[in-house]
Amino acid sequence: MAAWARAVRGVLLDISGVLYDSGGDGGGAPIAGSAEAVRRIKASGLKLQFCTNETQATREKFVKKLQGLGFDISVPEVTAPAPAACRILKERGLRPHLLVHNDLVPEFAELDKANPNCVVIGDAAENFTYANLNEAFRVLIGMEKPVLIALGRGRYYKETDGLKLDVGAYMKALEYACDVEAEVVGKPAKPFFESALAAMGVPPQQAIMIGDDIVNDVGGAQQCGMRAVQVRTGKYSIQKKEGAVCFILKKCRDSATKAVEEMKSSSFQGGCPGSNSPLHLALRSWIKVGQFLLGLQRQEAELQHGADRRCKSFSSQSSPPGLLAFQPWGLLSSALLL
Repeated sequence: MAAWARAVRGVLLDISGVLYDSGGDGGGAPIAGSAEAVRRIKASGLKLQFCTNETQATREKFVKKLQGLGFDISVPEVTAPAPAACRILKERGLRPHLLVHNDLVPEFAELDKANPNCVVIGDAAENFTYANLNEAFRVLIGMEKPVLIALGRGRYYKETDGLKLDVGAYMKALEYACDVEAEVVGKPAKPFFESALAAMGVPPQQAIMIGDDIVNDVGGAQQCGMRAVQVRTGKYSIQKKEGAVCFILKKCRDSATKAVEEMKSSSFQGGCPGSNSPLHLALRSWIKVGQFLLGLQRQEAELQHGADRRCKSFSSQSSPPGLLAFQPWGLLSSALLL
């Protein structure tokens, strides 16, 4: 067994992008080696809990689909946002206006939804129409203290036919329109991970999270005190490109700024170009372009927040070195079990 894995007693597994890619006529396609990895983890004696932001179906229906794809999984082994949200709504006496997928509605059957005093938003897919979003907006804007509960805050996810917008994009629209901050139930919220750990009966220091999302899976788990591993499936390749773009833009901006500063302090034959010289103006324009693009990238800061620090923290905490990315699945299961 790998040295960093000796203390691990429990494993949290993301599902979409890690075990399978959703979509298509069959409801999705398993990722090579994932079903066998689940079997090996269970056979090893490690405790296992599936930790998902899936909100397009009830847990029962979702589990049945995964079983049909060959996974050894049961309903109690799945920690999902909708049941957690229902507990919160009951505890606080909230009556939700639902902007969710039709197949998720049965999860909220026992709740009073008359005269709503909050909005619950999930991955509604085709239900994300202008009319439905506007109705949710009107409910929120009509409240003295708007309450918006989001079943996750992912920006996108991968299906068999490509990337799809996730609930986070629509959540941000309502936040902006209503000047409210959503309460996130699901990854990367700390209470969500804590509930999954409680289901296993394992403390965070003895658990590891395996996912494809650097923010919602890896970052959320680390904020909870767990180790985490990112697999090279699902949205991994897209997030890797985003990190590279942010790095390149920063380097371009820094290089242009340095050039202008050197122009100001250096002597050129015939004199240093003035602030209105074509070269100086061109470089200053490039700085502004770089700053504008970086401004756009800062809107993605949530995705990249702490990525470099996480890489360092793994090695400093006797965790997997760096942000380990395993593919195929056999490499990861071997690291955990051998």
